[in-house]
Amino acid sequence: MKTTIDQVSKHVGEEVTIGVWLANKRSSGKIAFLQLRDGTGFFQGVVVKAEVSEETFQIAKNLTQETSLYVTGVVAEDARSPFGYELQVKNIEVIHEAVDYPITPKEHGTEFLMDHRHLWLRSKRQHAIMKIRNEIIRSTYNYFNDNGYVKIDPPILTGSAAEGTTELFHTQYFEEEAYLSQSGQLYMEAAAMAFGKVFSFGPTFRAEKSKTRRHLIEFWMIEPEMAFMDHEDSLVVQEQYVSHIVQSVLKNCKLELNTLGRDVEKLEKIQAPFPRITYDQAIELLKKNGFDDVEWGEDFGAPHETAIAQSFDKPVFITHYPAEIKAFYMKPDPDRPEVVLCADLIAPEGYGEMIGGSQRIDDLELMEQRYKDHNLTGDAYQWYLELRKYGSVPHSGFGLGLERTVAWISGVEHVRETIPFPRLLNRLYP
Repeated sequence: MKTTIDQVSKHVGEEVTIGVWLANKRSSGKIAFLQLRDGTGFFQGVVVKAEVSEETFQIAKNLTQETSLYVTGVVAEDARSPFGYELQVKNIEVIHEAVDYPITPKEHGTEFLMDHRHLWLRSKRQHAIMKIRNEIIRSTYNYFNDNGYVKIDPPILTGSAAEGTTELFHTQYFEEEAYLSQSGQLYMEAAAMAFGKVFSFGPTFRAEKSKTRRHLIEFWMIEPEMAFMDHEDSLVVQEQYVSHIVQSVLKNCKLELNTLGRDVEKLEKIQAPFPRITYDQAIELLKKNGFDDVEWGEDFGAPHETAIAQSFDKPVFITHYPAEIKAFYMKPDPDRPEVVLCADLIAPEGYGEMIGGSQRIDDLELMEQRYKDHNLTGDAYQWYLELRKYGSVPHSGFGLGLERTVAWISGVEHVRETIPFPRLLNRLYP
């Protein structure tokens, strides 16, 4: 019977065949221990010389790392293994022998591993990170589908930009100039006016020359947009959504979190509601913690966000930023127009901003004034202005950066490990 590693718990005591690769091996004379993987998981195959043919035992002893094979054996419970099962191997059929596999069990430098990213993905650690990423994506679809959202796919090639064009990739679109999308938000606002509650999930691009552990050139965003919802309504959705994906990972990725050595007690605390502080309160908090030079009207950098997050054991919302440092489409606070109805959600443990969101301007005259203030002239933005002209309603939305979220939940230091093939300032290969 053919099966996969993630299904062996259903076949204890039965003989099965699994297509695998050899991740590693060790032997002690009369027993060979094979560390096997098949894409669904990792577990051990045990080859006992006295219980197999001489040919099978010699094959086991001579197997090289990443050789592909079919192994046949009996599934047995193994309390010593984190996986809980092992295979008592009876037969081995080599499919393809790998020779001189470059990523060995020894230590390798980051650049070497990044040059071999297509192979590094096979490692146990990278496998665990990608499985957690997949669970976050799966639970994202579940959350929004279960709560009445429609998935809408915004374009990647655009003639306008959500937050200015200084950090966008330019490309020629036949006779016109176009940009790779930095956000699907403007289009999602149009979709929300048609479907009420919508979300997108897709790649975004920032031509930002940054080398920090939090930045990628190409990354993925989840962007919900909601008609008839104000700023406070949006915050509730954000905290419920983040709580949902964290709890889904805790439930469905126990083995992967264990592989990564993640402190799950910290994740178990992630339940809505989340604490909220205003930008003004954040300034006060920073000054109390030694950031004497921070001034009202400045945006926060990574050290500021980390310092703020250290005061909380859950993600924290920072709300009501100065209008001058935020995007043109954010709605001013009616009681205090110099700040906008927005929030950044800062992850615990130094992982920085995970979500940026706001209530959008719904007043036509105010948006026309913002167009003038930001020099948004011409036809490229006319369609966006028309959303305020034909049946405008209060509406809000946000964007969650997938890779930063994966990094935080999995406990990975650098976002380059949270996407299959990272695009960095100095890397376009492989």
